[in-house]
Amino acid sequence: MVDRTWIPDDVPLDKPNAARMYDYLLGGYHNFAIDRGAAEQMIAINPNTPLVMQANRAFLRRAIKFLVEQGIDQFLDIGSGIPTAGNVHEVVQQLNPAARVVYVDIDPVAVRHSEAILRGNSQAIVVQADIRQPKILLNNPRVTGMLDFGKPMAVLLLFLLHFITDDEQAYRLVRVLREALVPGSYVAISHGSHESAPRDVPERLEALYAKSTTPVRVRARAQIEPFFEGLELVEPGLVYVPSWRPEGPDDPFFDRPAKSDTFSGVGRKPWRRSRTRIYKSPPL
Repeated sequence: MVDRTWIPDDVPLDKPNAARMYDYLLGGYHNFAIDRGAAEQMIAINPNTPLVMQANRAFLRRAIKFLVEQGIDQFLDIGSGIPTAGNVHEVVQQLNPAARVVYVDIDPVAVRHSEAILRGNSQAIVVQADIRQPKILLNNPRVTGMLDFGKPMAVLLLFLLHFITDDEQAYRLVRVLREALVPGSYVAISHGSHESAPRDVPERLEALYAKSTTPVRVRARAQIEPFFEGLELVEPGLVYVPSWRPEGPDDPFFDRPAKSDTFSGVGRKPWRRSRTRIYKSPPL
């Protein structure tokens, strides 16, 4: 018999969910048949889909290590999803046990499992919230109680913004988050794209997600770059995820970065407003 005690009572079971599909594609088990079916349809459309998810997860790990090396010890991970191996707090707290992490997700399954994993960890919490209302999130007392907005921090928006299908709403929420940060803070973004995909693939994927609880809008690189307005992009800039400070040939798509169908970048909030440019981090 399947253990269903982890399923919150208010979870809709009649439509696939992006967080649970992501969980399945990463080898997790907090998903339903409807999610697995949708994920398998994704693989049928693009056989590289599981590797795309792995490449994004690898970027998450590399970006966190970079940010800790820059002295960042506060992390706001928005759209954190269902916990899997290599969560933000695990990577961060291995490098700095005193670092603090706030996870944010709208999906009750993701929140419930994050709560279970974080039980007993006083340096990390999870908050259920809708990122489409960023000001409410930023004023949430649990968030402000864990993170000091008077000091630099990192905001992680990984595989999230393509689920905000309205362009202006997506750009606005990033502006609100950026304006809440003090200079020296960072924003890390990964975003699905279609630059190298066959013409019909983005259309088929968007049609598939339209039947889920989380419609998607992939964007071109030129549409992703404005998310970094007012920030200084750290080297190597806005690139395919495998090309962002790769660790070696074992990285997913190391020698075929365009196959990842995902752009990524990390921006630093400067001490004075400037146009987006490449920021060279100081040597350690």
